[in-house]
Amino acid sequence: MLRLAAFAVTTSALAAAAAGPLPPLPLGLLATPDRLTVSVSSSGNPRADGEYRLECDPVGGTHPLAAQACARLAELAKQHKDPFAPVSKRQLCTFQDGGPATARVTGTWHGHEVNARFDRSNGCEIRRWNELEPLLPSARS
Repeated sequence: MLRLAAFAVTTSALAAAAAGPLPPLPLGLLATPDRLTVSVSSSGNPRADGEYRLECDPVGGTHPLAAQACARLAELAKQHKDPFAPVSKRQLCTFQDGGPATARVTGTWHGHEVNARFDRSNGCEIRRWNELEPLLPSARS
């Protein structure tokens, strides 16, 4: 009986080897989970200022609007946008002041390291901030 079991294991292993390599695991199984730290100051809303953790897939952390923030990031990903990319130096931006709000987002998103700074110093930066609401809080000038 022991010989029969050993024969079956050996035969199964040989058959699997002959069938070729296994297909790669789906990327989702190997990818680093989305984990971000969001630090906000001078947003005009003292309850929004501070440091928050955000985890997506599954949603978690200390971010007050975690589910909505993860949904917004997922929406931007479907649009093939990098929400953490800086404004291009070639971009013409309006001279407007959106207030003193600043934010820094660090961590990992879709397997990429994130270290992005946000402010509301001109029209382009205001638009960039607004596109990331509710990851970043609605800021008042």
